[in-house]
Amino acid sequence: MQRAARKDSNHREIVEYCRGKGFAVLDIAQLKNACDIFISKDGFTVACEIKDGDKPPSARKLTEGEEKFRAGWKGAYRLITCTADIDNLMLSMGK
Repeated sequence: MQRAARKDSNHREIVEYCRGKGFAVLDIAQLKNACDIFISKDGFTVACEIKDGDKPPSARKLTEGEEKFRAGWKGAYRLITCTADIDNLMLSMGK
């Protein structure tokens, strides 16, 4: 029997914040060896891995599967640890 993937404690907060900022959000955190969410706005889509920024850096390391996904992804990718990371992403998008 497979175990459900664990989500970081800030996962829901990040997803709700993205939606509040007008992003479409596809939450795929239950999938192994992938990112946690895809967010999209104005034709720009980003694969995002959510990590809890309150944890020490050693606890925020990507798993082997997450690292393989990041290395093979051919589009925009961001590591998100807090809502400020979403604000910074929006700035880089010119929003």
